[in-house]
Amino acid sequence: MEKPQSSRRNFLKTAVAGVPLLVGETPSVTPLIADKPERVRLSCNLYSFNEPLTSGQMTLEQVLEFCADLGFDAVDPTAYYFPGYPALPDDTYLYQIKRKAFRLGLDISGTGVRNDFTLPDSTRRKAEIELVKKWVGFAARFGAPVLRVFSGTGKELKAGYNREEVTTWVVDAIRECAEFAAGQGVMIVLQNHADFIQTADQLLDIIKRVNSDWLAVNLDIGSFKIGDPYAQIARAAPYAATWQIKENLFVNGQEVGTDLPKIMQIVRQSGYRGYLPIETLGKGDPRTKVPVFYEKVKKALKSYE
Repeated sequence: MEKPQSSRRNFLKTAVAGVPLLVGETPSVTPLIADKPERVRLSCNLYSFNEPLTSGQMTLEQVLEFCADLGFDAVDPTAYYFPGYPALPDDTYLYQIKRKAFRLGLDISGTGVRNDFTLPDSTRRKAEIELVKKWVGFAARFGAPVLRVFSGTGKELKAGYNREEVTTWVVDAIRECAEFAAGQGVMIVLQNHADFIQTADQLLDIIKRVNSDWLAVNLDIGSFKIGDPYAQIARAAPYAATWQIKENLFVNGQEVGTDLPKIMQIVRQSGYRGYLPIETLGKGDPRTKVPVFYEKVKKALKSYE
């Protein structure tokens, strides 16, 4: 591992020489690749605690305490765990949670919303855009560097609309959101969610067409359900600004356990620096499941340090 001082010198040499630090297929939209991927830490996507959070068994504060005690560096609480969603929570409560995380030593690695940009009604799509913009402001005040969004369900493809037409709706909506988010200092991250976006090519097509430094990928490893997921994850990885690491993924449509060492190899080879949020799904108490999966991911990550 190169010493920090040496890394800084190399950065300055590269910058002075005028060589681009990031190389991509278009002038503006580039894979997010760093030369020395030395900083990868673990976050908890709080959807892992969806059942106890939505049933009232645990409060958001209690989940933060659990994650801090377990050893996570950060948390990623989705917006709908705040009271009143989709309306914004009172700033007093927002800052209470922000303070709680800070005092527990937890960063906020991101947050996210539910949205659908594939709706054929332009008025409804505009409302979805305004929803995202509203929560961009929340993310900025909360200290979340990214806001996760979806493309949408894509049900309209079955109603006679073609993919190119719907993709244009999605691209236009995300571009407007990214332009707004840039002014708030928040990145929009597009999640592949096995909905309108089924493949890495479809995901990256949208990323490249929007062509914004304030848009990147939220790489959900469990939502590529066609063909070889590892090949698709590797293709999308250089464009990721955050991830969702899951216990299972789909190989040729069949759900199997994730090969975590293979995922960590892809993470390292992509040059990714940042947080890897983990997310456990399905039945079982997350207070049991999350610690088990956390240890597995930590072990796999350590093997590639």
